Amino acid sequence: MKRRIYIAGLLFATLGPIAVLGFQSRVSQQYEWEMQDPVPDPPDALVKAEYSFARLRYQSGFGGHGFGRRGAWGTDSNRADRLFDVALRRLTRVSTRSVEAVIDVDEGPMLDYPWLYAVEVGRWSITPAQGKKIREYLDRGGFLMVDDFHGGAEWDNFMLGLRQIYPDKQVVDIPDTDPIFHMIADLSDRVQIPGAQYERTGLTYERFDGFPAHWRGIYDDKGRLVVAICHNVDLGDAWQYADDPRYPEKFAAQALRIGVSYVLYSMTH
Repeated sequence: MKRRIYIAGLLFATLGPIAVLGFQSRVSQQYEWEMQDPVPDPPDALVKAEYSFARLRYQSGFGGHGFGRRGAWGTDSNRADRLFDVALRRLTRVSTRSVEAVIDVDEGPMLDYPWLYAVEVGRWSITPAQGKKIREYLDRGGFLMVDDFHGGAEWDNFMLGLRQIYPDKQVVDIPDTDPIFHMIADLSDRVQIPGAQYERTGLTYERFDGFPAHWRGIYDDKGRLVVAICHNVDLGDAWQYADDPRYPEKFAAQALRIGVSYVLYSMTH
């Protein structure tokens, strides 16, 4: 993995639809049937690259559905993953694979990926053995981004899982001055990014106690941010609907900037 990353280009206001020029062999793993919004593979799906979107596959507990069809881990996937990859290619010069990797929490090759994304973590269930594996991944230089969970009850369940990973680390608010908010743009002034329900309700929050947005994290002993916690926001939906004119561009643009910034941070810190 190259350590130096040269950032080029400006954020496009909207993304074009994923190009589909035919059905190649499916490379989105055997877990595609568990995904919420699977899309056909692009023509370059088999082309290897330096970076790949890596999504954590975990067992759902609180309010979830285990594995199986629509386990919480597969929310927004894999359309969100594919559109995010389009944005990463446009905003940076990172060699980015056009299809995602699904990393099973028990058996997946976690250490092969510098950045790992977990969605709906208010519903995850993490065992001590799984927590130990994720802790090793983070201690060896990995980075975990969690997203799309809301309110106090989901926060409490998320923390149960997090304590299997880091029983001894404090969760803190990420300061606006942290480098992670200044990788490709100044992200000091962030808004609450809503899910797709915003079109129907006009509300940026999904739970009565799901306001305001929180940008929190865990730092290691050397001051490196190793877990980025996006609470009371839904970046996954913003990525998934980034090319949908019904979803506001201002939310999609910020969500893409944040995600790309987190990826670049993970690869340079």
